[in-house]
Amino acid sequence: MSPPLPLQFVLSAPNLDKLEDSRAEVAFVGRSNVGKSSLINALANRKSLAKTSKAPGATRLLNLYEMGDGTTVVDCPGYGYAQTSKAERASWRPMIERYLLERDPLNMILVLVDGEIGPTKLDVQMLDWLRANELPHTVVATKHDKVRASLRDKRKRELAAGCQLEPSDIVWVSAAKHVGIDRLRALIRLWLSLG
Repeated sequence: MSPPLPLQFVLSAPNLDKLEDSRAEVAFVGRSNVGKSSLINALANRKSLAKTSKAPGATRLLNLYEMGDGTTVVDCPGYGYAQTSKAERASWRPMIERYLLERDPLNMILVLVDGEIGPTKLDVQMLDWLRANELPHTVVATKHDKVRASLRDKRKRELAAGCQLEPSDIVWVSAAKHVGIDRLRALIRLWLSLG
């Protein structure tokens, strides 16, 4: 079993300029309510490191976590529906895009897609934008436990096709059941070692 990531919350930044320096960084992006905060908690094996909420849109800033070795993880605000004003949601997009384009230590962007419902139009737009800007990214399908066992192979093929990827390119996880968490921890450590 892979040891938990030793993540410690450092700060919430309204933009790229307020983030602290990093040797190497991994970022989480995804639709509101896709389970970013739950996944960060599972990777660190801590219940309330990242703030989770039943209402979408709990993450409104760039949340920076340190690993203790000069490397960092950033949780970006979710895109799509969130219980905030339209103006606030509209301000997130340029903030997130600028961060993803200009953050020098950023080695990998994890695009979280809901494994139960598959990629939405917003997920596909994000993937297209990342490809157009030649930014390194990996698709992580969340909520593996919510997909019935008899449908999993089919869902894995459909989700990969919707993301224009091969099924083997997708990392499937369940924060609730700890499926794929060890593999993702190992990948994150690998990406952070490239700094």
